[in-house]
Amino acid sequence: MDHRVADVELTVLGADGMPLADAEVTVAQLAHQFRVGCTGFEAVGYASGELDGEAATGRRAATDRRAATEALLERWLELFNTTTLPFYWGRFEPERGQPDTRRLLDAARWFVERGVEVKGHPLCWHTVSPAWLTELPTTEIRDLELARIAREVGGFVGVIDTWDVINEAVIMPVFTAERNGITRLAQEVGRLEMVRMTFEAARAANPMATLLINDFDLSADYERLLDECLDAGIAIDAIGLQSHMHQGYWGVDRVQEVLSRYRRFELPLHWTENTLLSGELMPAHIVDLNDWQVDEWPSTPEGEARQAEQVVTHMRTLAADPAVASVTWWGIQDGGWLHAPSGFLRLDGSPKPSFHAFRDLVKGEWWVPPTTFRTDAAGRLRFSGWRGEYEIGIAGGPSATIRIDVAGATRADVRLEA
Repeated sequence: MDHRVADVELTVLGADGMPLADAEVTVAQLAHQFRVGCTGFEAVGYASGELDGEAATGRRAATDRRAATEALLERWLELFNTTTLPFYWGRFEPERGQPDTRRLLDAARWFVERGVEVKGHPLCWHTVSPAWLTELPTTEIRDLELARIAREVGGFVGVIDTWDVINEAVIMPVFTAERNGITRLAQEVGRLEMVRMTFEAARAANPMATLLINDFDLSADYERLLDECLDAGIAIDAIGLQSHMHQGYWGVDRVQEVLSRYRRFELPLHWTENTLLSGELMPAHIVDLNDWQVDEWPSTPEGEARQAEQVVTHMRTLAADPAVASVTWWGIQDGGWLHAPSGFLRLDGSPKPSFHAFRDLVKGEWWVPPTTFRTDAAGRLRFSGWRGEYEIGIAGGPSATIRIDVAGATRADVRLEA
């Protein structure tokens, strides 16, 4: 993990700019530079005040729902520093011309106010496409898709500056599970043009945004598409790699093999959709995970122990690769996608062993707790910690915040002012 750790020599200065010699100074980590995230879909109704309105009716179920969501979000903030919010077009704009902008903006701001970086997912996807789009002429579908991208990316500048621009482009033109307008457009213009036009629209709306291509198909087909896109000059900022491990943990060797293939593109890798189960595994013969439909999928004590161990192993494996910039878990609580027991919280909101194991790793082993140092005669102190944000201060006195962005030996000055 040397590429994520800084050995810091800090010179602490007083308000007058002079070194503070022989002073007790506390160093405390505030945030990781490494993006450790989870979906934050539960915040949409909460941040918009909808749950407050429901609870105000006095109905017990509504009051309990609000309290449970608030407790869930408190747990969420214990673990993560980045989130993914839902912009599935068919749900975001189920009626043409009536997008769900206000609620998503409220949720995004709620996270940003708490120091969480927000990503929007996705801008273009054939699944959960609006029903009203399906039978329109492809020229109109294209215009509407590009206008939708400009509207969302431009409307959320400064709140959401990271986007999954196109999702699952490899299968997009050959998708057959349901008829939709986006697949028809992809069949007409091809994968490369779908990527080009969506990325250009997003870039025009926010030139400073971080724009991802994202896929579950991690085969050579995805690699070929990426080669074509980069050869064509499409400005992709990061590569999204999904890993819904409903049929069992892939294992270190397979994860490292995938990383080695995608590292060659010399772009940051975002491991965007992670799930590891704490219950019965999906049968191995299932090809499309969506084909496994169950009413209940319980978490088990044996599965929870297994999940906790595998979550830590997976996080260590990804963090050990310098190319990995972000890891996002797909749901903090059980019962999300396919009702799977893939969260860190049970259905009743109680934390599983994986919650504690994850927190002990990210906010324990990889974290600098408040630690008091004594500066030397030149006002210097030394500490080691993961790159990120730190608060430096004197007990009961002035403090300052600094960012440590470089691994290895790092020198910095920090000025404490009241």
